[in-house]
Amino acid sequence: MKARVLAALSMLVMAKAATVTVPLLFKVIVDQLATPGSVIPGAGLVPEIMLVPVALIAGFGALRLASQAFNELRDFFFARVGRRATRQVALRIFRYMHSLALRFHLDRQTGGLSRTIERGTRAIESLLRLSLFSILPTLVEAVLSSAILWIMFGFKYAAVTFVTIIVYIAYTMTLTAWRLKYRRRMNESDNEANTRAIDSLLNYETVKYFGNEEHEAARYDRSLRTYEEASVRSLTTLSLVNIGQGLIIGIGLVVVMVMAAQGMQAGTMSIGDFTAVYAYLIQLYLPLNFLGFVYREIKQSLVDMEYMFSLIDEEQEVADAPGAATLDIGAGEVVFENVQFGYDPRRPILKGISFTVPAGKTTAIVGPTGAGKSTISRLLFRFYDVNQGRILIDGQDIREVTQASLRAAIGIVPQDTVLFNDTVYYNIAYGRPGAIKTEIEAAARLAQIHEFIVSTPDGYETKVGERGLKLSGGEKQRVAIARTILKQPRILMFDEATSALDTHTEKEIQAALKEISADRTTLTIAHRLSTVVDADEILVFEEGRIIERGRHVDLLQKGGTYSRLWSRQQETVTSSGGLTRELA
Repeated sequence: MKARVLAALSMLVMAKAATVTVPLLFKVIVDQLATPGSVIPGAGLVPEIMLVPVALIAGFGALRLASQAFNELRDFFFARVGRRATRQVALRIFRYMHSLALRFHLDRQTGGLSRTIERGTRAIESLLRLSLFSILPTLVEAVLSSAILWIMFGFKYAAVTFVTIIVYIAYTMTLTAWRLKYRRRMNESDNEANTRAIDSLLNYETVKYFGNEEHEAARYDRSLRTYEEASVRSLTTLSLVNIGQGLIIGIGLVVVMVMAAQGMQAGTMSIGDFTAVYAYLIQLYLPLNFLGFVYREIKQSLVDMEYMFSLIDEEQEVADAPGAATLDIGAGEVVFENVQFGYDPRRPILKGISFTVPAGKTTAIVGPTGAGKSTISRLLFRFYDVNQGRILIDGQDIREVTQASLRAAIGIVPQDTVLFNDTVYYNIAYGRPGAIKTEIEAAARLAQIHEFIVSTPDGYETKVGERGLKLSGGEKQRVAIARTILKQPRILMFDEATSALDTHTEKEIQAALKEISADRTTLTIAHRLSTVVDADEILVFEEGRIIERGRHVDLLQKGGTYSRLWSRQQETVTSSGGLTRELA
């Protein structure tokens, strides 16, 4: 990439050398044509035949062609540089987004975030191209042209030209800096509008359920209206900038041309000199006028990039410790030692939790909603770090090993299954992207979803839709089970893994889960107590504490919280069965 930049800059210098030589050659041609004796009287309809120096005109054309050719070669060498820079920065931002803690992603606005990254990456190439190939060459050309004017025509010409350039640049920079507030306002309202649009479309069914199409349109329009106002302000103030720039260039051009005209009258300048001065000024002021646009674009690009790079300033709440080792997974024993945690320090969720899941055994966590059950899975995956205490896997504190190795050792079937907008095959293969087709189909069979997949018209190539919405809740959950089976982790976690399944399918899945969890350390978070009766140990959570522990039969005999929960669920099942029989 460095070699390409150097080659592009070399082409740039050669293009500018050809450009500043053109007016000199044009002056010589004009002087040749204006010299007495360079024309021969003719006859008839042609009063005179001009003896034009063909070689000079050919050279003039060659210089013009060379200038264009070098500019094209400049773009040829630089094309990959701009694209590569854009790609590398976009990839860096993307990776960093995945390195941020879950807390950031729960607070984010997806639509605005995607628009910020889109604008920022697009601005990178624009910034590189404009700064290297517009700002730099224009300044180089201004210096070269001023130097030539000084050498050929005297200090006054160079001074007026240079002062005009300085005033022009100062004026452009001052007003552009003042106008940037409108660009920032445009970006903010654009992010807000895009966030609302994406949010509304993702929740299409909810909008329809409540008939709130006009409400959503009104919210979207409020953001668009703010964008419109900021955009109009930006465009109208741009006219003010352009008028001022034209006035400065016009004054400078008139002053220099008056000086050149006086030089011709005094006999110190030829018509070729006058033409050369004019050519230099036009050749200089035209790109200078474009320079104003370029500077505005650069500043706007910097504003666009400012939002994107501010994402990198987001603190990595959960990060690998310096020199973190790879998790040495053995039997897979999991230990929670006096774990205390709260998403907000003012509201603790877990209050001194301690338990051990022996290697190859199954431990179940039950309890009412809000007791802290699902927080256990988030801490084990290290989406958050504990406030106090520690979590060990095979005797290793999970904060002292790499997150990648930790998560590679654990497989989860979450309660809320979200799939990628791709094929069923891709979503199952996501558990282990390098898996072959027979392994993917075997995992699908264990998850009791293979028969359903092959019964669809497109089979494993069936598209599941945005967030998997083309599948039912049970189908999505079985896909999630299949990809976890495919991952083949040493530690398994089921967070309400069968909550979206009917009773018949649940029994089949439970049998499959029992088969794949054999000899694996398994942690099950369950609401239906019928799914955990075979667990080696059951932990009953309430308000962030373990209030009971033991096997199913032992907990029933105690007659405590677990026993009451079991009785309540059995009554619900019985009444549901009675109602079913009555309807039948």
